[in-house]
This record gives sequence, structure tokens and C-alpha cells, in this order.
Amino acid sequence: MQREEVGLNLLAIIVFVITILTLVGPVFHIPATLPAAITFLLLGLVTVDTLAWKNRGTNLLLNSLAFPQQKERIIYHEAGHFLAAYLYQIPISAYTLSPWEALKNGQQGAAGVVFDFRPFLDKTKYDLRELIVQTERISVVLMAGIAAEDVVYNNNFGGEDDLQQMVSIYQNLGLEINQFKLKQRMALLKAKNLIKEHFSAYLALVDAMKKRLSVAECQEIIRQNLESQNSESVV
Repeated sequence: MQREEVGLNLLAIIVFVITILTLVGPVFHIPATLPAAITFLLLGLVTVDTLAWKNRGTNLLLNSLAFPQQKERIIYHEAGHFLAAYLYQIPISAYTLSPWEALKNGQQGAAGVVFDFRPFLDKTKYDLRELIVQTERISVVLMAGIAAEDVVYNNNFGGEDDLQQMVSIYQNLGLEINQFKLKQRMALLKAKNLIKEHFSAYLALVDAMKKRLSVAECQEIIRQNLESQNSESVV
């Protein structure tokens, strides 16, 4: 679910609860002004959070209520992005695994791996054909979170923001998007194959991210695992 939808859904829930409170108020002798005051306060907070804070408050609230399994799934999702970016040599500046970590790091959004795609989408550096190739590689990185969930859990519940970012990249470059669904499926398939091919490195990365190791330490763990995998294949 996208951050904007989370805020709007929470707003709808608040309106529903306040409506029920207003209806049952007379039965439980609740002052009529109380629901109105609560409504004004909560709607104001949600509006500010949605428009000014980019749903950071909502994300913090939902994360605090999330089950451990949901938090673990986030790690597997983000590890997919991290591994694909490493393999495609796309710079990674940071990663966070919860809204609170993202807030402390000054990162917008709930959590995630922070990439720098700009050097790969420079229209002055690449011609159209090269831009398409670069965009396809970036698309694999963006789809790698969904792919990781599919590989580990045989389903996926996240990735809407990843899909939207992929759409935005195509639109900003003025590339044809009429076959976007096909490009998305192809990127997802490539990402799945990438994770399956380097699954031992992926699992080692997941363990490293659970320990909140630095980006450099995570990259070193991937490198060591890939070297070990290559040595075994040679033997």
C-alpha cells in the first residue's frame, strides 16, 4: 500500500470510529462536544501527517503495531533490492528497515535501500538505446524486493512504491510505457533468477542486515559469498 493510501485509509477509519462514538454517545452519557473535539484533533493530525510529514507518523504507528513476522519480511524485501544493486554496481548510500530508522537518518518513507540512480539516467551521457538498457537494469533492482518476497514466501505484499518509481523513471525519460506491464514482468523474472542464483549470498546479506551492519560490511559479506560460490563452481 502506498504511503498516501495508508494516510487516507487511516483517515477513513477515524471518521468511522468517531461516527460510531457519536451515535452511541447518548447511551453511555458521553458529552456531545467530546466526539467533535476528538474529530477535530485527529483529523488535523492525520492531515498534517499526510501532507507535511509524508505519512511518517502513520508509518511509525503502523510499524509499532506490526507483528515480528511483518518486520522480518521487510528485511527480506530490502535485502533483495540491496543484492541486485550490488550485482549491477549501482551505488548504495544507506538502508533502513523501519520508519523509525528512516526518520533518524532523515530518509523519506517507511524504510528502504537508498540508491543513486542519477548517473545511470543521464541523457547527456547515454543515447536512447543505452538509456533503455540502463532503465531495464534499474527496473530489475526495483523489482528485486517483490522478487525476494516471492522466492522466500511464495507471495508478496509490498512493492507498490517500487512499481511507482519504475513508472516515474520511464515517464521522466520520455520512454514508451505502453508495454510497461511486460517490462515489469521481465524485470521481476530477472530479479527472481538473480536471487535464486546467488541465494547463499542473499541469505548471508539478510543475516547481516538483521544485525544492522553498515553498507560496506554488507557489501563485503556479499563479495565473500560470491567468491566462495565461484570457487566451489570451479572445483
